[in-house]
Amino acid sequence: MAPSGLARFLLFLILSLVLSLSDAGRIAIYWGQNGNEGTLAETCTTGDYAFVNLAFLCTFGAGNTPQLNLAGHCDPYSNGCTSLSQDIKSCQAKGVKVMLSIGGGAGAYSLTSKDDARQVARYIWNNYLGGHSSSRPLGDAVLDGVDFDIEGGSPDHYDDLARYLSAYSSKGKKVYLTAAPQCPYPDAWVGGALDTGLFDYVWVQFYNNPPCQYSSGDVTNLEDAWKQWTSGIKATNIFLGLPAAPDAAGSGFIPVGDLKSQVLPALKKSSKYGGVMLWSKYYDDQTGYSKAIKPDI
Repeated sequence: MAPSGLARFLLFLILSLVLSLSDAGRIAIYWGQNGNEGTLAETCTTGDYAFVNLAFLCTFGAGNTPQLNLAGHCDPYSNGCTSLSQDIKSCQAKGVKVMLSIGGGAGAYSLTSKDDARQVARYIWNNYLGGHSSSRPLGDAVLDGVDFDIEGGSPDHYDDLARYLSAYSSKGKKVYLTAAPQCPYPDAWVGGALDTGLFDYVWVQFYNNPPCQYSSGDVTNLEDAWKQWTSGIKATNIFLGLPAAPDAAGSGFIPVGDLKSQVLPALKKSSKYGGVMLWSKYYDDQTGYSKAIKPDI
């Protein structure tokens, strides 16, 4: 029996939604470090991003009280960030995975023992993931996972943290793990954690590290580092991490034309190529970088 007109229309809508989500499945963005970057809901409404990393849980471990810092967006200490719950759910309804990014470049964090890692994992589970707490900073929204943006302190016990967080997937909802290592391989802080093979997506920061980044028409250093990453870790989805504007990092910005004509053709040969990660939403707003590269990634 041939499908009715209504059935064909519904099928068309479903296919259109799937295609739109697959198109958005190539770009990850960091949001939360500039109050002028628009709301979280607006970020997801653009349709440009498959992953939004909420940055950052900047203090944790070593007996410290965990602290969330989302810049000018809200004040977690007065329960001001619970209003983001609806935005998070709106993003997820559009197929966008929303991650809690831990660490950052200016945080106060470390893990002093395996038990410390276990306690931090329990805190994150109960306050941001599928657990229960009377003081969830982002309200009742359940984030999709945890992003490791560890850029300082000791590298110890992040492998333990990854194992403890991953184990919560058995509670009925998968806990995705992502990481943002620096491009010199292996990463000094999360290299050991990546060896666990538990990370679903890894966006390598190919900036602020001239020996392994693109420079003036020369893709050799970046491509060599990319090959190290794709052959050295078990993750099957590796992203090219870039600044979204020249001002977003000290070095490593790649003009759109160069990215399309030189860099992406080299990286997309890899079966592990997953897309592009951008720092950050604020800078992407200034340049429109994601929209310019989206058709080519």
